[in-house]
Amino acid sequence: MSHVSVSNVWKEYDGQIVLERVNLEVKPHAFVSIVGPSGCGKSTFLRMLLSQEMPSRGSILVDGAPLPPEPTEERGVVFQRYSVFPHLTVLENVAFGLEVQRSRLVGRLFGARRREVFEACGEIIAAVGLDAARDKYPSQLSGGMQQRLAIAQALIRRPRILLLDEPFGALDPGIRADMHDLMLTLFEETGLTVFMVTHDLKEAFHLGTRLIAFDRYRRRPEEIGAYGATITFDLPLDRSSPREKREAMAEIGHAVAGN
Repeated sequence: MSHVSVSNVWKEYDGQIVLERVNLEVKPHAFVSIVGPSGCGKSTFLRMLLSQEMPSRGSILVDGAPLPPEPTEERGVVFQRYSVFPHLTVLENVAFGLEVQRSRLVGRLFGARRREVFEACGEIIAAVGLDAARDKYPSQLSGGMQQRLAIAQALIRRPRILLLDEPFGALDPGIRADMHDLMLTLFEETGLTVFMVTHDLKEAFHLGTRLIAFDRYRRRPEEIGAYGATITFDLPLDRSSPREKREAMAEIGHAVAGN
């Protein structure tokens, strides 16, 4: 579990401000749903948490220490597009990261060391419901199973923070509901701190213990490049009644639809 502190963060590209004055304190073992209209910097914010990009101004701290300048193993990530290797089996896909980490020269382990890694991977594979498919290739898996595989890849290195960028957006409603159940189970069992970008408000309210919305206060064409988006809603879902959630969902939905 990790405490994340975002202090006065700005992000600018070639003179155009995307995000401004972003301030956020996230306690350990929170599930933060991130919503907002397209182009408001949600995925940019996630990439900064991963260290794929750095803030133009301000700071991001994890447990009081600045984020390293590159992605590290304590931060796992799952994208909407499945980040799996088509030529590797489920087991080999999950093991790949550990093998590269422990054998940087050849990227593969042998003998007892490989069996040890495969045993650890087997536990994660079973946890995401893919035990019966461990010897199959991604082309033999459904979309939901491939996304389970992507989650197993992210979890195998025991991250403290899990970053999800529209992870279930390409799935049909039935499979998405199953993935929601899986995600909630993993969240409770692992103690992760989770940040999830989604366009689905129902998904955001269902999974999150906290919801933040990014939006721009200034929307006139001449202001778009000069001012960025920031956090306009910050709702602690775990303390909200069903009525408060419905009202908040309607308010945020109206704000997003207005863009």
